Amino acid sequence: MRLPFQPTRKLCTTALKNNSFTEEMKRNFIATNAFQKTLLSCGSAAIALLNPHRGDMIACLGEVTGESAIKHMRQKMIETEEGANILKEMPRINSKTVAFDKLAQMPENTLGRVYADFMTDNNITADSRLPVQFIEDPELAYVMQRYREVHDLVHATLFMRTTMLGEVTVKWVEGIQTRLPMCISGGIWGAARLKPKHRQLYLKYYLPWAIKTGNEAKFLQGIYFEKRWDQDIDDFHKEMNIVRLMKK
Repeated sequence: MRLPFQPTRKLCTTALKNNSFTEEMKRNFIATNAFQKTLLSCGSAAIALLNPHRGDMIACLGEVTGESAIKHMRQKMIETEEGANILKEMPRINSKTVAFDKLAQMPENTLGRVYADFMTDNNITADSRLPVQFIEDPELAYVMQRYREVHDLVHATLFMRTTMLGEVTVKWVEGIQTRLPMCISGGIWGAARLKPKHRQLYLKYYLPWAIKTGNEAKFLQGIYFEKRWDQDIDDFHKEMNIVRLMKK
C-alpha cells in the first residue's frame, strides 16, 4: 500500500526570504489612481484583444482589474497549510531558484521531470514572467507574481501544450479557480480565435474538461510545487483530483 505523499522540505529549489520580494516589489511599483487604472484597463484590454501575444498588456490588465480576485486567491491559500507556507516563505520560480538541469535528470514520471520536459519541449524560460508593477500591497503583489510563475507548471501538470487551444483551456481552469477577469476574458476571446477544427475539439472535449477540472481540482495556486518535484505525476493528479483529458 502506497503511503500518502509528503511534500519535501526542499528539492532542486532555493526559496527566497520574504523581504527579498518586498524589496523587489517596491523597486518595480508604479503608483496609480482610480482614473489611471481605468485608462490602463481599457487600453491594455484593447491592445491584448488585437494582439494576444502582448504579454505586457495582459500582465497590466491582470493587475489593474484583479484586486478582488487576488484577495480571493490569497484567502484560498491561507486556508491550507501548503498555501499558507507559500505566503510565508514567498518562493520564486526562475532559473536562479530552480535547478532545471537536475529536474531534467529526474525519473520520467515525476512532477519535476514533467515540468522540465515541458519547458524544454516548448522552448520556454522561467525568467520570462514580468514583475508586478501596479499592486501596492506586498502580499497581494506576491500572489499575482506567484500566479504568473506557476502558470507553466499548471500547463505542464495538465499536459496542455502552449498552442492557442491549450492556452484557452488552461485559462478556463485558472479563471474558474482564481476568478481573475483576465483569465475569464482570455478563455472567452481566445476561443473565438480558434480555427474551425480546433473549435470543434474545444467545444466537444476541452471546454467541458476545463470546467470540470477548474471546479473539482484542488486550488492549484496554493500548491507548493517546488516541494513536490519528486512526486509521481499520476499520484499528483489523484491527490489534486485531476483526471487527464482523454479524447476519443
